[in-house]
Amino acid sequence: MHVVVRKYATSPEYVDRVRPQLAHLEETMRTLPGFVAYYFVETDDGVTTITVTEDETGTAASMGQASSWMNENTPDNGLAAPEVIQGATLISATR
Repeated sequence: MHVVVRKYATSPEYVDRVRPQLAHLEETMRTLPGFVAYYFVETDDGVTTITVTEDETGTAASMGQASSWMNENTPDNGLAAPEVIQGATLISATR
């Protein structure tokens, strides 16, 4: 599996504005090639997203899909480009 983590610095107001649209974001991310999981995490200083797909093809597609969704659904968001970390999964442990 492959994972990409995107960290966005933003205000709590942004999270409040986007919260009603998160179901649509979930639907969008589920269409990724090799989709495994997607997380949208509210943090102290913004938002972090975690995308897990079967291989790098899916996470590469997620970069464009996430950016397009943000631009289309929160055009006044004022988000700067995210800090991006990605790599191959070495261990996957779930409950």
